[in-house]
Amino acid sequence: MADDAQVLPRHARRARRLGGVAIQIGLVVLVIGLAFGAALNAAQNLARANIASGFGFWNNTAGFDISQTLIGYSASTSTFGRAFWVGLLNTLFVAAIGIVLATVLGFVIGIARLSRNWLIARLTGGYVELIRNVPLLLQLLFWYNAVLQSLPQLRDSVPLPGGGILNNRGLFLPRPEFAPAFGAVLVALVVGVVAAFILRLWARRRRRMGGQVRVLWPAFAFLCGLPLLVFALAGFPLAFSFPEIGRFNVQGGVEILPELAALVLALTVYTAAFIAEVVRAGVLAVPSGQTEAAQALGLGTGATLRLVVVPQAMRVIVPPLTSQYLNLIKNSSLAVAIGYPDLVQVFAGSVLNITGQAVEVIAITMAVYLAISLFMSLLMNLYARATAIAER
Repeated sequence: MADDAQVLPRHARRARRLGGVAIQIGLVVLVIGLAFGAALNAAQNLARANIASGFGFWNNTAGFDISQTLIGYSASTSTFGRAFWVGLLNTLFVAAIGIVLATVLGFVIGIARLSRNWLIARLTGGYVELIRNVPLLLQLLFWYNAVLQSLPQLRDSVPLPGGGILNNRGLFLPRPEFAPAFGAVLVALVVGVVAAFILRLWARRRRRMGGQVRVLWPAFAFLCGLPLLVFALAGFPLAFSFPEIGRFNVQGGVEILPELAALVLALTVYTAAFIAEVVRAGVLAVPSGQTEAAQALGLGTGATLRLVVVPQAMRVIVPPLTSQYLNLIKNSSLAVAIGYPDLVQVFAGSVLNITGQAVEVIAITMAVYLAISLFMSLLMNLYARATAIAER
């Protein structure tokens, strides 16, 4: 039976297309009108309630302290805009650490669940089932209250190897202090990364032409040997400031707040359980014949996983893995429960309470999380395309 579009005359098909376009335009106009009406109504209500509107508060002095800042901040001189950037950087900092640690832990547990060792498979399976079925907020409170707050008091601080100090106020580590000549080391590191990347591209092209090229040791020399050589020639331009226990607090070093440690632990442990299931499903999706063929060629178990199974499983792993990364970024907003100064606690909490401009503050916060999620999705899509296996 022929399609209706082919049976109808030309003028009827054109009328149908124009009708469809008109409906779409009408829907767009309706949505814009509703949005404009809602914004106008909100502005009128705010004006009647004598509540300020607009973004003029951005450059006003904040007047409140923030416990952790990655950039310079002062309660007496910094603005609300500066407080926004402090909270955003703290959120991105936690998200970056959590993504790396959760990925490593999730891949290890996911592959361990497929182990032939009965004990390892059962332990990792129990971990996944336990962690996935306990709310993240409860786990966060557990790490913060039951574990970190039970650490020793200041006077009973635990010295750590390498000059660190641990107590219930946080983890204090030696702070690196870079001399001006350290810039040459960073330049050497960048040159080494670029050289190793070019070497990898050249080796891949040679392999496609049938040649056998080993680039592991040359790449290692570029990545590690060159920066270390420049570091030595520059006179070792790096020193450390070690923390010392004072009368009322720890002086010097780098402080890692208990709130930060609890948040990273909770996000890592929780997200890793979901990533483990994603990895397990991806590995099981690879036909068993691929593993048998690799073993027939003499590859060991580790080489088979690294060179044959995991590259093919990534096609299945990457899409749900992206969702887990997005969930981790959004779940970091639970930091407000333990007082860690992330974007929600600083901007949607302190700034909103002081300014009272809920519409603008919440809109900015939502837009930031949307932008971060879209950017992460873009990166993962680019990675999926770059590592895709061409099917013939």
